[in-house]
Amino acid sequence: MIRGHIRLGLLIGLVFVLLVGMSGCVAFPLVQEGARELRELVLALTPTPQPLALQRAEPTATAVAPTPAPRTVYLDAEEISLEALYERVNPSVVNIVVVTRVSTSRSGAQDLYQRGEGSGFVYDTEGHIITNNHVVQGADEVRVTFWDDVSVMATVVGTDPDTDLAVIKVDPAGLDLRPLPLGDSDQLKVGQKVVAIGNPFGLVGSMTFGIVSALGRLLPASGSLGGNYTIPDIIQTDAAINPGNSGGPLLDLNGQVVGVNTAIESQTGVSAGVGFAVPVNIVRKVVPVLIAKGAYTHPRLGITTLTLDPLINEAMGLPANQRGVMVATVIRGSAAERAGLRPATRTVRIQGENVPVGGDIIIGINGEPVKKFEDLISYLMRKTEVGQTVRLTILREGKTLEVSLTLEARPKGE
Repeated sequence: MIRGHIRLGLLIGLVFVLLVGMSGCVAFPLVQEGARELRELVLALTPTPQPLALQRAEPTATAVAPTPAPRTVYLDAEEISLEALYERVNPSVVNIVVVTRVSTSRSGAQDLYQRGEGSGFVYDTEGHIITNNHVVQGADEVRVTFWDDVSVMATVVGTDPDTDLAVIKVDPAGLDLRPLPLGDSDQLKVGQKVVAIGNPFGLVGSMTFGIVSALGRLLPASGSLGGNYTIPDIIQTDAAINPGNSGGPLLDLNGQVVGVNTAIESQTGVSAGVGFAVPVNIVRKVVPVLIAKGAYTHPRLGITTLTLDPLINEAMGLPANQRGVMVATVIRGSAAERAGLRPATRTVRIQGENVPVGGDIIIGINGEPVKKFEDLISYLMRKTEVGQTVRLTILREGKTLEVSLTLEARPKGE
């Protein structure tokens, strides 16, 4: 009886192991007599195998590394505008290399030459290119290289030292000439964004970005006899301008030329954030004459002047707020002398300097007010011609007078 209980317990234990699915090998001391009963019990408890459902084997795909997504670069509207501007304008900007003879050997040795570089831009499809006078002045050879590395010789058509403008010309045959549109420099505002494109230090096709820092500056001009003249209405910008930028365009964000980059103010010879450009409205007036005649003749009054300030007014017994331009000297034989303008009569010491006082004070020209020298020279440059008669409004000994004067030509430099 006890043996039967033991055998039954062993069978139940083995069945439990099979049902819970334990793995491994477990030994039980089964006796001979219980072997048959155990086998029958196991068969009775084992489920009948069911046929497996067959499925079509799908081809195994070869693992391929995913292509990385392109990096997204987000551009604001201004960046897109600058990129598009450069793509459109750069083909119109050229690099100019000049070779100038600096000495001639008398002993039969080789002459010495100097090489210089500057910039320019295409003016028309006939091959005319605008640049600075100081870029090509005295050049024996001028070579122009376009954005696509096409390089051709050029000739100097006309120069004007008094505005630092020049026109050179290339043979247009076979060239993809893309003239730049000219804007209106009278519409510029301080703070307006501008770009300069040129070849600073020979780095072709460089673009710099900035703003109009000031308007109405004066820039000294050279090349004329009979006085030191200035270029009026100069644009000041903080767009970087360096050696090699001279003659290149200053543009608004519409791609219109608003000035011709001309000079920098720097103690080191590199950009200090103060660059200057000749306004495009002077270009509009001078360049067609340079193309037609090779030179531009500027009108002059025949005087040197001094802008009034409170200290000069005090010395002359004028109201402190009096504005105008005093005649310091009258050039002998000039139109001003023929018109009877009176120069300063004495000098006074003002802040350590001898200052002429007592001359006629110009307060208007052809009905437009003259408050400072810049007003007078700008009007003469933009609105008058040689041989034109102008009407000056002057103050003389406390009285307001009208004086008519026929403008004469500035003497040309050698």
